[in-house]
Amino acid sequence: MSASILLEAANLGIERGGRQLFSEFSFSLSAGDIVHLRGENGAGKTSLLRMLAGLSRYGFDGLVQRHSACLYLGHQSAVKGLLTPRENLHWHPSGEAFPDDVAIDAALAEVGLFGYEDVPAGQLSAGQQRRVDLARLYLSQRPLWLLDEPFTAIDAQGVERLQQRFIAHAEHGGAVLLSSHQMLDANVTARVLEISAGAAQ
Repeated sequence: MSASILLEAANLGIERGGRQLFSEFSFSLSAGDIVHLRGENGAGKTSLLRMLAGLSRYGFDGLVQRHSACLYLGHQSAVKGLLTPRENLHWHPSGEAFPDDVAIDAALAEVGLFGYEDVPAGQLSAGQQRRVDLARLYLSQRPLWLLDEPFTAIDAQGVERLQQRFIAHAEHGGAVLLSSHQMLDANVTARVLEISAGAAQ
């Protein structure tokens, strides 16, 4: 498998409200990597992921170089309630062009939403709306995935299927960086990045 580097981060630091969350944090992501970002609430996990995705620079120091297009999924739903799941998946803020209805319906089936393709998303539960977001993982062709708490509002079976998706993506030359308070299954070979007490390791 190629060891090509998809993302490099050097001497990163984040300051919020006059408090240094962490500093001098350097790491890289290569094809085939699954990396579990861990830390207490408020440690800066979401801020770091948004920085890496290019969505925020306020309060940041350091250098980020992405050598690949990325897919970012935040911990808050990006689903539009007036649109159906199928319509939501035709549109994405990253501008990535997704396949046709057949592929979208197959992705919705993968996340347990078969039969909900044309139901307004506002009528779905929080967990179902989250699964609409996660269906993008079965459609995206982008090698680098940055995922903030992807297991939120997902049941045990759904968590297991997501982890299998991460493994498949890595095996096909992609890389996954995800934040989660939940431990990954033993069959997921993942590197851990820990953020705590003003430092990152």
